Amino acid sequence: MWKPISIFIFLLLCHRISPVRSDASNHRYQPGEPVPLYANKIGPFHNPSETYRYFDLPFCIPDHIKEKKEALGEVLNGDRLVSGPYSLDFLVDKESDLLCKKKLTKEEVSQFRKAVEKDYYFQMYYDDLPIWGLIGRVDREGRAEKDYRYYLYEHVHFDIQYNKDRVIDITARMDLHSVLDLTEDKEVDAEFTYSVKWNETDIPFEKRMDKYAQNSSLPHHLEIHWFSIVNSCVTVLLLTGFLATILMRILKNDFIKYTHDEESADDQDETGWKYIRGDVFRFPKYKSLFAAALGCGTQLFTLAVFIFLLGLVGVFYPYNRGALFTALLLMYALTSGIAGYTSTSFYRQLEGSNWVCAARFSLPFPFSNDALPVRNLLLTGSLFGGPLFLTFCFLNSTAIAYSATAALPFGTIIVIILIWTLVTSPLLVLGGIAGKNSGTEFQAPCRTTKYPREIPELPWYRYTIPQMAMAGFLPFSAIYIELYYIFASVWGHKIYTIYSILFIVFIILLIVTAFVTVALTYFQLAAEDHNWWWRSFLCGGSTGIFIYSYCLYYYHARSDMSGFMQTSFFFGYMACICYGFFLMLGAVGFRAALVFVRHIYRSIKCE
Repeated sequence: MWKPISIFIFLLLCHRISPVRSDASNHRYQPGEPVPLYANKIGPFHNPSETYRYFDLPFCIPDHIKEKKEALGEVLNGDRLVSGPYSLDFLVDKESDLLCKKKLTKEEVSQFRKAVEKDYYFQMYYDDLPIWGLIGRVDREGRAEKDYRYYLYEHVHFDIQYNKDRVIDITARMDLHSVLDLTEDKEVDAEFTYSVKWNETDIPFEKRMDKYAQNSSLPHHLEIHWFSIVNSCVTVLLLTGFLATILMRILKNDFIKYTHDEESADDQDETGWKYIRGDVFRFPKYKSLFAAALGCGTQLFTLAVFIFLLGLVGVFYPYNRGALFTALLLMYALTSGIAGYTSTSFYRQLEGSNWVCAARFSLPFPFSNDALPVRNLLLTGSLFGGPLFLTFCFLNSTAIAYSATAALPFGTIIVIILIWTLVTSPLLVLGGIAGKNSGTEFQAPCRTTKYPREIPELPWYRYTIPQMAMAGFLPFSAIYIELYYIFASVWGHKIYTIYSILFIVFIILLIVTAFVTVALTYFQLAAEDHNWWWRSFLCGGSTGIFIYSYCLYYYHARSDMSGFMQTSFFFGYMACICYGFFLMLGAVGFRAALVFVRHIYRSIKCE
């Protein structure tokens, strides 16, 4: 059973994680030799998810259209590469070469006009170098909306730079004077032309992608970006340091007080967090759900760390098409064992029930005599994957209705199902078996009483929702500045390349989340409220809610996205991402709170 799985993973890694290259694998060409040009997609400039195939618009169609075989990540990214209409042979200059002449019907004129009105752009790849350009323009100057003029560009000029026998750079410029008026619904004659100019450069081939990194979603001066990030981090660290100092002083006084009063404890009433030592380690309600949430959060944390490592070593360089989506899909599948192990082992520590013999699943020796928490494993596998799957089904159906390239082909869906069946599920079960057999017991410094103490009446600001609001604000302030650049990259046409800054912000986010959760847990225990398990998880994960609130602000104030499809994709997938942040940071917050609670109760005499 396991040999086919290992072979499947190996083949998937070999054939899917590597980006698709040009037909000339060494990128070297002789004068007059054809250089591969592929037309990718078109779509509204402000709606990055709403893209269509290039020839969905009535452009000049070449005699033979060849579809390029794409990697899994490219398909997930919405890329649909086909042979382009232009002939850009190596070192061959051209001056106003005719691409085609055609008579546009009223329907085609209307189709082009609607595309120009929505600022449609096109994207191509020439020797794996991206080419961008608008297909037309709208003359709005000094006119009422009903009097706007719509023009389609008929001539494209390509400036290509080369170094010896390699292509270094290419840009496309539209001729503003060679346009076709599309304002009226009538048949028009179109004549599409293009020109090519080759220029030599001394830029080496290895550095030809550097300009895209420099033109990423950063300010014009890198120092300004660093200063803003450092200023934010320093501010947050000062605030957390201030809170840490206060918290440590309070704890020190508590330890002195409790140590001094140990001999006379029978003669006076205890107050504060020591008073609930018999209830603080009472297991929470919904043990299986809690363990599943902890397992999913740990898996997503591991996934984030691996993605950051890949980014730091340069895997996600500009226009490495689909590399990020491929890495996310494979790493999520390969880390499912971590979710199974964490969830099952912690569920076992919480004295969970509902253990079913593994023999029912026909698992091989030596696992056949083990019992598995089947409901817990099913909950772990579906807690994050379930909402993600439902969201994908809805959004993919929307993309199909729009005939957009974001709609995944049937073959790609089959590949994803195979990954889930042959990789994710078996690793989840194996992780569950390992967690069941780990044999670790829950380490509680204090014995738990048989009956729980009654929690005193608390003021409104100590309830869960106000505490979550306080807990999420400070971590969110640590990442607020960087969020705009990330959103401009994910939901725009910018490129994010400085993963070192992002990794620093991620570390700060983890530290602040852990500390704020610990502080709120202490104040909760000091108020004699022993239901801290779920509270620490919810407070830690509340930053995800703040991020989703920022989505509302970004959509309405910082972007020009519109339309049902783009809006659905933005809020649908961001809901899944923010939910993932909720689980991940919730696990971090609970782990930090657990370490803290164990520490303070070990420091006092527990009867």
